[in-house]
Amino acid sequence: MKAMGGQDMQEILLLILQGESDTLEFKKTITHPDRIARTLVSFANTRGGQILVGVLDNGLICGVDPEEEKFTLEKAISFYCDPPVLVTYDEIEMEEGTILRVTIPESTRKPHLAKVKDQDWRGYIRVKDESVQTSRLVEKSLQLEPDPEPAQEPGDHHKKMILLLLQKHRKLTAKQLMHYANLSRRRTNRLLVELVLQGQVRLHDKEKVPFFTLS
Repeated sequence: MKAMGGQDMQEILLLILQGESDTLEFKKTITHPDRIARTLVSFANTRGGQILVGVLDNGLICGVDPEEEKFTLEKAISFYCDPPVLVTYDEIEMEEGTILRVTIPESTRKPHLAKVKDQDWRGYIRVKDESVQTSRLVEKSLQLEPDPEPAQEPGDHHKKMILLLLQKHRKLTAKQLMHYANLSRRRTNRLLVELVLQGQVRLHDKEKVPFFTLS
């Protein structure tokens, strides 16, 4: 942990102006270690992110006692995240009070799970400004090594193909998309996960046979 100077104050103000997103969340204070664990896990499982503690949802700065917040965060990491999530802390002194910036890098140990209740651990990913519970498809894909893109077939082309197929057929399973797009199972699953994370595609995994639709 380190206290930050004037340049960091400007950086924090710019972050606040951007608003909450898939890589940024505001917290007035942290009172429930089990709930913040889901946010920590979702950032670690996705692209990483930052939590600004001492900032209201509307962007107003209220300030916090950094030591109290870190105590709750460490409890969340130790008892409610499996495996534990790595974080770094920065304290930024603002006119309105102290903001604790919690930085969570994208993890190399995916997937991380959060404890919901005794013997009930669940995965979460970050979609837009929310921490969303994962499906088995997403958790399996998080464990895959990066899939190199063939130079002649960029991923964006395949994503557009999947979006067009869903627009035409309204709903399709992963197996159907794999067949129509003529892609491998591994490639299809990874592209679908990326589209779900980007909020362009919705996964309906409560059905007997999970399927996808446009968001």
